[in-house]
Amino acid sequence: MMAPEWYPRFIVIGAVKAATTWIQARLQDNPAIFMPRAEPHYFSSEFERGEDWYRTFFENRPQGVQMIGEKSADYLAHPLAAERIARVMPQARLVLQLRNPVDRAYSDYKMFYRRGTVNGEPEEYLRSLDNPFPRFLQDGLYARHLARWYDLFPREQILVYLYEDVTLQPQRIVQAVSEHIGVPPVFRPELAGERENSSRTAMLPLPLRKALAPLKETVRPLRGKPVFENVRALLAREIAYPPLAPSLREQLRDFYARDIETLEAICGLDLSRWKIPARSTA
Repeated sequence: MMAPEWYPRFIVIGAVKAATTWIQARLQDNPAIFMPRAEPHYFSSEFERGEDWYRTFFENRPQGVQMIGEKSADYLAHPLAAERIARVMPQARLVLQLRNPVDRAYSDYKMFYRRGTVNGEPEEYLRSLDNPFPRFLQDGLYARHLARWYDLFPREQILVYLYEDVTLQPQRIVQAVSEHIGVPPVFRPELAGERENSSRTAMLPLPLRKALAPLKETVRPLRGKPVFENVRALLAREIAYPPLAPSLREQLRDFYARDIETLEAICGLDLSRWKIPARSTA
């Protein structure tokens, strides 16, 4: 089965809470690339909506755009996404950005905390898979998930790099991803340090966010306007998250130790930074 011409030729497949929105934004700086702003999640949680629904994400692409792509960070860990993509896009170029799984798990917890989905301490959700949101731990088992993709795609179609290198070498990362998907790189240094969806971003109080949620798309054009931003600044505050205790961090490091060793072996990555004990990084 061959993909229609409007299908993406590359996909950023994850990982969740590994700052994949940063690479999406940097690729969108390139006029040769079109990526929908929203994550479709078509090959994961929204597959039953059908291909016509998926097509709506690409209908507004400019005429003559050289490269079409998309980002859905949950594809990596979804048990069926790799098979679904391989069935219709066996030639797709895949991009994978990985973050220290301990930090990723805590960041995922913080996202649910600021949404009001969880309200307990990290220990309630990160000590064991036996909790209401096992994804906090499971999504960081990268080697386990990546094995499915390596079974279905040639390794040269999958580019894997680290979250830490985005901070250290942003231009090199943009260049590597651009070359991998087949377009000349465009790098704007003034935007390289921008962080998307940061947990440290000041936010409106949760009750107000929930009340305004139905108006999200209506007020989107106002974002960045002085009056709107001034009013928002009066109300927004940085969220105080429950801290990740050093003992819990150490437990998480042990939980991921074997998977990290396997990941190093199958990817050839140096993951020594992920193995430093919590007491050494305090």
